[in-house]
Amino acid sequence: MNELNNDRRGFLKLAAALPATAASSWAMAQAPAAAPAVAASSDIAPQDRVFITNEDSNTISVINPASNTVDTTINLTSFDEDARPPFRYVTGGVMPAHSAMIHKPLYHGCIDAHGAVPNPDGTLLATSGRGSSNIYLIDAVNRKVLGNLPNPQAGPTTNPERLSSGILLGREPHEPTFTRNGLELWVTIRGEDRIAILDVELARKQVTGTPSNAVRGYLPTLNGPAQVWFSRDGALAFVVSQKVAMLEIFKVNADAQGYSRPERLRLVDISMHDKPAFTPFQKLSPDGSQMWLSHKLADAVSIVSVRDPGQVLATIALGEMARPNHLEFVDNARGQVTYMSLARVDDGGPNGAASSRLAIIDRSVPPAQQKVVGMVYTGGRESHGIWTNPANNLLYVAHEQDELPGTANAGQTVCSAFDVSNPLQPKMITQIPLGALKLPSGELRNKKSINLVYVRPGTRGQTA
Repeated sequence: MNELNNDRRGFLKLAAALPATAASSWAMAQAPAAAPAVAASSDIAPQDRVFITNEDSNTISVINPASNTVDTTINLTSFDEDARPPFRYVTGGVMPAHSAMIHKPLYHGCIDAHGAVPNPDGTLLATSGRGSSNIYLIDAVNRKVLGNLPNPQAGPTTNPERLSSGILLGREPHEPTFTRNGLELWVTIRGEDRIAILDVELARKQVTGTPSNAVRGYLPTLNGPAQVWFSRDGALAFVVSQKVAMLEIFKVNADAQGYSRPERLRLVDISMHDKPAFTPFQKLSPDGSQMWLSHKLADAVSIVSVRDPGQVLATIALGEMARPNHLEFVDNARGQVTYMSLARVDDGGPNGAASSRLAIIDRSVPPAQQKVVGMVYTGGRESHGIWTNPANNLLYVAHEQDELPGTANAGQTVCSAFDVSNPLQPKMITQIPLGALKLPSGELRNKKSINLVYVRPGTRGQTA
């Protein structure tokens, strides 16, 4: 009850702090659209897909944005590869709890599917298993795990494939990120103080069975590194941490073949902006001039210069207990904004149900003048991953918590789709239930969505 009261107080404090024009924009953002405009079909290519990692079920939901339905669930579990009880998800009609299922005897699948990122041309995804200490490579065109093998136990009651082991890296690999030239994959090892740097082509060979060692080496870095993101020209790597209030910046220092030879450029103290020392996510602005850092426990986001690497240009408060997760930029003819997904759950969402919200920051003014100018309910609880389409008029939001009893998708984890053709007044298009993976022994419900990426295979994307 106290938590709910705190949520309401935070909402009221932030609302009171907004100027009249911003408050009006906020109110309009909450009003349901009578018939929200769906993006023109030309803005969605046939190969477009939205990929969502589901941490508790260890699956990846794949949404077709043309229909806003799940068309594939990628299986990162090893259940039902054998008909005998220790290998199965459901045995004797008993379905284990999500927290217990990965401890079944002989399970060798993913544990805690978490980070996900596309390579520069969107044909390959890298996904981390935090608990299993590995990464998987996903063919984004065919929506399959690279390295899976035919199952020698295959039959009517088993899966036809045996899951790849991926590539083992170290304790708690959190977020993978491809270099701008696509030659390397940098993976922050959050449970340690180093970054694994992989050769992508050797990684493809390693997971598909060709004897290879994809790990080029480990880069010592901050304790608890959460994520790497690269400057637009690929020359700099920014590293944030969830254990120390520091930002580390490296020169990539690529050789003639394009492979990195990292050198530390600067170590920046950001304790004034992130006193709890918990910065899990960052992303580069569309013009390449700024890196935006999400400070989850400080309830704030910082804007850091890329031109003067590490200079903090502004820190924006998001409201009491906002708990920001990811951020996304939308720039189009009608505005320039940053959306922050907030983990906090507030009363009064769509149809009266509790919901998280997106904070809307207007980026049409200089950094020092930027602030939250509105919020919109996401239609789900504990919003996390967020990504836009190439046309910057659609936005997809993932959620960690299931929908409440009495709501349309009760007991389901959902993804929300928004029309953001007017970025300052986003309108929800639909709420997409993620459903379940249908295993031979029973249904494994897709649960606790974390990362979300919108991918157009064959096209240069946000990591290019």
